Amino acid sequence: MRGENRTSVSEFILVGLSSQPRMQRLLFAAILATYLATLAGNLLIVGLVRADSCLHTPMYFFLSHLSFLEICYTSWTVPQALAHLLTHTKSIPFAHCAAQMYLALSLGSSEAILLAAMAYDRFVAVCRPLRYAALMGRSRCWALALSSWASGFLLSVVNVACVLRLPFCGPNRVNHFFCELPVVLELACADRRLTEAVVFGAAVLILLLPLAVILASYGLILASVLQGQVAAGRHKAFSTCASHLAVVTIFYGTVISMYMRPRSGTTPDWDKHIAVFYNVVTPALNLLIYTLRNKEVKGAMAKLMYRAGWAKKS
Repeated sequence: MRGENRTSVSEFILVGLSSQPRMQRLLFAAILATYLATLAGNLLIVGLVRADSCLHTPMYFFLSHLSFLEICYTSWTVPQALAHLLTHTKSIPFAHCAAQMYLALSLGSSEAILLAAMAYDRFVAVCRPLRYAALMGRSRCWALALSSWASGFLLSVVNVACVLRLPFCGPNRVNHFFCELPVVLELACADRRLTEAVVFGAAVLILLLPLAVILASYGLILASVLQGQVAAGRHKAFSTCASHLAVVTIFYGTVISMYMRPRSGTTPDWDKHIAVFYNVVTPALNLLIYTLRNKEVKGAMAKLMYRAGWAKKS
């Protein structure tokens, strides 16, 4: 029994997104363009929030952390997927696969918790405007942001440790484009029921509890609006809720469909489509939602372009 958790697999083979050369080239071009645009846009948001004093508010503080999270998350999975679209060798060492599982899960978990902190910020801005400066001071914002990062990384240890304690003795083909925990777990050559229960319980903690905070925050905001308690001066703060709600819907909808639905009856191709959506498409959509609908960000971009001599001052 002591040897039951030995792992004989030294590497995994990632099947990737497609085996058809023409489709691989099309996917490479589309994913590369989206990734570069997402990377450049999120770097721009982080830079704007740091450089423009008009954006030194709690909402943009959290937005800069969200942008940095998106940069880290996409950069940990997408470049490898792009490389594998151009090469025949798609192997990944077991240790690298384990690290990829842990960091991808940690960054995704941190984003789920950070979105709850952003919802709380909007609740205070709309429903407690007189106490906003006191409740959302610099130290409170840093505490919420760092707690989101720390919670995501610490809670993910349990999930990944439970998976890695199982034996992997073959097959070693991962029908995915990166080492994602639910997909790798299916390759374990031992009873997975306890581990699957732990993973599901952790998903409830990491996903549903923050989602409950988000729903409660927006429920209270909506109640204040319907009761006519939102003054005219607070409609600007309320208008930013639509952007955040759109991001929450996209993020939670795709991630919950991957981590909290029954694995029986699912297809590998569906898993890959979902993963492409929240690895590639969602970060790009988040960027568009927060910039195109945000006058302050567009104003900061216009000032930056004017200073750089790229645009005339209006």
